[in-house]
Amino acid sequence: MKAINVNSMDEVLDNLYGAVGTPERENFRKEAYAYCVGQLIHDTRKDAKITQETLARRVGTDKSYISKVEKGIIEPGAGMFYRIIEALGMKVEIVKTVG
Repeated sequence: MKAINVNSMDEVLDNLYGAVGTPERENFRKEAYAYCVGQLIHDTRKDAKITQETLARRVGTDKSYISKVEKGIIEPGAGMFYRIIEALGMKVEIVKTVG
């Protein structure tokens, strides 16, 4: 296998998914975000020993929706994300960065 000279992760992402701002890169960003959110919810739910069905009931949706979120197939809207996080005993903090 040929060695690749990589100077930054941005360079790797640019080569694989296009430059920032391109439709290809934006699609990758959305898919990556949905995957990360899904993993966070899945891992937290498992740690809390809560079933998908129980979580769904707590937030007013169905098990299928929770499954799709956890698999990164769909990305919950802001309101649903907050309801899921609260139902798992977590909270979201919005902090202004300095600098």
